[in-house]
Amino acid sequence: MEEAPVVIAEEQDPGESKDRFNPIPERFRVISGSVLKVIACVTMLIDHIGEHYWLRHDVTLFLRSGRPYTLYMLARTIGRLAFPLFCFLIVEGFVHTHSRYRYGRNLLLFALVSEIPWNLVHNGEVFFVRSQNVFFTLFFGFLGMCTIQYMRDKPQKMGLLLLGLMVASYTMNCDYGLTGFGFLIMLYLLRNTRAFQAVVGCCFLTTLWQSGAAFVPILFYNGERGFIRGKWKYTFYAFYPVHLLVLFVIKYDFFSYMK
Repeated sequence: MEEAPVVIAEEQDPGESKDRFNPIPERFRVISGSVLKVIACVTMLIDHIGEHYWLRHDVTLFLRSGRPYTLYMLARTIGRLAFPLFCFLIVEGFVHTHSRYRYGRNLLLFALVSEIPWNLVHNGEVFFVRSQNVFFTLFFGFLGMCTIQYMRDKPQKMGLLLLGLMVASYTMNCDYGLTGFGFLIMLYLLRNTRAFQAVVGCCFLTTLWQSGAAFVPILFYNGERGFIRGKWKYTFYAFYPVHLLVLFVIKYDFFSYMK
């Protein structure tokens, strides 16, 4: 399971309405988009370290109801926060960008760039067609949001296009599959109601409370870009393929590569 780093676009759309239903008073919403990105990247990294290293070299932390709770399980539990956060950031990026063409182009570009590191870390080979990295999931979600945005007055065409995107995502076996695509669309449709996003999001993903925990910082999101600005945003696009490549090198050099 992979989660990719995504950024809020560099320009804000003043015409887009803000959250109309959030149980957190506005004065307590102190988390910027930049902080959400950092949280997402850190939890993703912990998740992948657990997936690629601790599964084979696990350590029992404590017993729970007579069953061991291991370091691997802890890492994967923490990692469940990452995907909902990145999906939320994708929706924010789509809503606020003034160039959706450039935004979608960047997603597709990094999907292609990330494919080789994804293949290497998962199978030790440059070409591995059985699955595609999560940037493709995010790209198809982006296309789905475009379809909803620009086909509002043509519901039949909109439905057919969304169905086509679902089939493409399923056929390509993108990470998170149809669930990931549907989750992105759900977040977009509920973009102005944070609390509803949290409730429906908890029901949508299989890891109920773990995914729900990701909506805690989202509820405290203040709608601001934060300290990551300008060209620094590409650092968070690049984090995904770079960290996968580093994990593969460590896996290859120190563990003789483990599938």
